[in-house]
Amino acid sequence: MQNNDPQSPGDTSPQGQSGESSTTELESLQVRVAELEASNAELLETVLREKAELENQRRRLHRDLEQARRFANEKLLNELLPVYDGLESGLAVEGGDIASMREGINLTLKALLKVAENHGMSQIDPLGQPLDPERHHAVSMVDAPGAAPGTVVTVLQKGYVLNDRLLRPALVAVARD
Repeated sequence: MQNNDPQSPGDTSPQGQSGESSTTELESLQVRVAELEASNAELLETVLREKAELENQRRRLHRDLEQARRFANEKLLNELLPVYDGLESGLAVEGGDIASMREGINLTLKALLKVAENHGMSQIDPLGQPLDPERHHAVSMVDAPGAAPGTVVTVLQKGYVLNDRLLRPALVAVARD
């Protein structure tokens, strides 16, 4: 069997070594260059498409975050609307006795505290507890017979915590040493 490959080592003819070999090699290289250019164009198109997709995702994320910021309190405010309505209707009542007004205010306060609790807020009411400088702010020291020194004997203003983070310390009076 005879080998017709112009680049075969057994081919010693002058035409096989120079003319045909160079032409075939050149054509092979041209085909390879064309393949690489097509591959490069394909990759470039893919990169540009992916870049555009990332930019679109970035814009969508930015828009979604902005929407979330704008409407983050929607649930809370919807829950506060009945409290607001209760206060408004209480103010609209003409006359009435003090006891029923106090009862209405008390019910409204309970509704407000329930909404706050539903959103992670709780009261700090440290009456009778030792002073905790992390959660209580002592505004005065008083003589309190029967109370241990450093114990909270009066709560002037309740404190509040949101999911274990202090919102406002309780203002307290503490028993003297």
